[in-house]
Amino acid sequence: MGGDGRWSDLDRAKALAWADWQRTVCPECRTRLEEWDRTRGGDPHAYVTDTLRCPGCELIEQERDHVPQDRSGYGVKIQLLPREQYEPRP
Repeated sequence: MGGDGRWSDLDRAKALAWADWQRTVCPECRTRLEEWDRTRGGDPHAYVTDTLRCPGCELIEQERDHVPQDRSGYGVKIQLLPREQYEPRP
């Protein structure tokens, strides 16, 4: 940020440029269409897939199986907490 703690014109320009760039990124795979398009300098084989298993995501999915599928499960969020920070609810 600018020297006085407020956004300068350059700060704003950078933030707007970053926001524009973010809009070109797929929210799922985090690539941009131009990376795949030869006519735009890309390569249709620019990426390869790789599979990994995340133990945290696996645990969340297992817990999600216990969330009711009816209205009583609406809004239920599952989070991971470090064991030493966990305090069971009464």
